[in-house]
Amino acid sequence: PILDQTAYTLFGNNWLVMDYIKKGQTENLDAYIAWMLKATKGFAIKIVNPGGTEAWGWGKNCTTLDDPVPYFEVTPKEIVTGLAAANERLGLPHSIHLHANNLGHPGNYTTTLKTMALTEGVKTDKSSGRTQNMHMTHTQFNSYGGTTWKDFESKADAIADYVNAHDHMTIDVGFVTLDETTTMTADGPMEFGLHSLNHLKWANLDVELETGSGVVPYIYDPKLHVCGIQWAIGLELALLVKDPSRCHLTTDHPNAGPFTRYPTVVSWLMSKKARDAKMATLHKWVPERTKLSGISREMDFYEIAQMTRSGTAKALGLEKSKGQLGIGADADIVIYNFDPTTTDATQNPELIEKALGAAEYTIKGGDIVVKDGDIVALTNSKQIVWADADGFNNQEVINDIVDKFLKYYSVTLNN
Repeated sequence: PILDQTAYTLFGNNWLVMDYIKKGQTENLDAYIAWMLKATKGFAIKIVNPGGTEAWGWGKNCTTLDDPVPYFEVTPKEIVTGLAAANERLGLPHSIHLHANNLGHPGNYTTTLKTMALTEGVKTDKSSGRTQNMHMTHTQFNSYGGTTWKDFESKADAIADYVNAHDHMTIDVGFVTLDETTTMTADGPMEFGLHSLNHLKWANLDVELETGSGVVPYIYDPKLHVCGIQWAIGLELALLVKDPSRCHLTTDHPNAGPFTRYPTVVSWLMSKKARDAKMATLHKWVPERTKLSGISREMDFYEIAQMTRSGTAKALGLEKSKGQLGIGADADIVIYNFDPTTTDATQNPELIEKALGAAEYTIKGGDIVVKDGDIVALTNSKQIVWADADGFNNQEVINDIVDKFLKYYSVTLNN
């Protein structure tokens, strides 16, 4: 009842999307996206393992940008560039929201760099208020070097270098918090691969014509070198990307860890003392195969606010109302019991974690909803934020949608 929310509609494995891209029908593609966003009350174009999840329906995957999707014969490269261009033609508030191919595999950083480069030439619609035309999600999972899990290593520095040199990109991290958790994603083949590694329960579902999904429990064991290196990669990304407004704090909840660990993650970012203490408990290969021990940067509260408030609002195209305290903005304010003028955050990471773990006040739209760490109001009405895209007046697309629902969906178009 308190949290505002958006839905990011999945387009990267959608039958009609791939069909229109294959045929080069850009006007039909734009009209279909506009219709889908209205039908689902979606806010953004989300792309998960482009082409790969559809290929999974045939027992295959798309691990490179040039692997053709069975039957459709389009490639992940064509899906990403096609949807990115449509996103800008429609003037959507957020850029494409991309979960890249080959996620979670050693050596995948090369695929990540090639994917990031795909939209360098796509013109960004600056009227949206954002500067990027691609947001890459939970990038920690795509910053891996090595050829196997045995020689697995961090390539976060290469990814951060690219982000620093190109302004068409924003990323979020997906910090591994070394917890017991459950992974769930629309990347069906990745989940089966994870199940094949840990042999825990696996669920997989093909959802109509739009995407698939998978769920697998997972334990990030701090005694294992792979989990420790994943932990370090997330922190390296955040600390090596120079502009914190373009690198956002997430745990890809729940995949890399629960969002309730955000205060712990902030303490690691603000205190090298906290990072070093954690590093000392991990596998000996972690400092050898990452650069985290040599990074001295310690973020301040202003930079954390950029990572978690103003930067995210700008990337979403919501900066007029969110992520700032100017006239006309929503009065969304949090007050923590921590005085940085009298307490050194770098030397007291446990106090950061304590303060951020229980806000003294949370004010939403000018109303106090949390006081002294307790929820005091549930009456503040939530908002569903969605993108009402112009451009759906295409009879050919309407006919295609009616035809697909009649032939293939388990619900009718009226549903």
